[in-house]
Amino acid sequence: MLTLADGVRGRRVAVTGGGVVGLLTALFARRHGAAEVVVVDPTPRRRAAATALGLTAADPEAGDLAVELKTRWRHGPGDRGADVVFQCRGRSSDLALALRLLRPRGTVVDLAFYPDGARDVRLGEEFHHNGLTVRCAQIGRVPRGTAHAWDRERLSAETVDLLRAEHDAVTRHLITTCVPFEDPPALLADLAARRTHVLQAVFTF
Repeated sequence: MLTLADGVRGRRVAVTGGGVVGLLTALFARRHGAAEVVVVDPTPRRRAAATALGLTAADPEAGDLAVELKTRWRHGPGDRGADVVFQCRGRSSDLALALRLLRPRGTVVDLAFYPDGARDVRLGEEFHHNGLTVRCAQIGRVPRGTAHAWDRERLSAETVDLLRAEHDAVTRHLITTCVPFEDPPALLADLAARRTHVLQAVFTF
């Protein structure tokens, strides 16, 4: 039977984007047996949240992260880098970085959306020379041929199991803001004006 572990067990995994989607993806990978998980995000508070969750965090602006991870994750001569990268940040520069982090014939699973296109992605470099794969993983889809095994009920059950296992850590480190239900307009105005940073807001009654 297909399981979530099939794609990550024993593998070295990078997650680009340390928002809620990225952090939950990293927790899924760790829970299902990834050999190592690194969360990549330039925002200090997001990296702090990843660290608090027991994950490894990396700043992509601190140096050449592709060189760093490929030095650390050696599989053999000419074979270095992440087995799989989950791309969870809606910027094409992060998709370009995700491709650079991969070992030859590795896979990017792309959970992001690019409203401005993907101008930073250069398919003539790592993508072409290393035989890489990019898989789209938008909400509501499962890969062709697996729909019989992964219906909405089973996917939901996996999410509930993760949240039960990680409840205390998720509550403590992912929910950063609680506001009364009548106050969302003020919060949204602050977010739009970049006066505040929120990882996950919860409205209280």
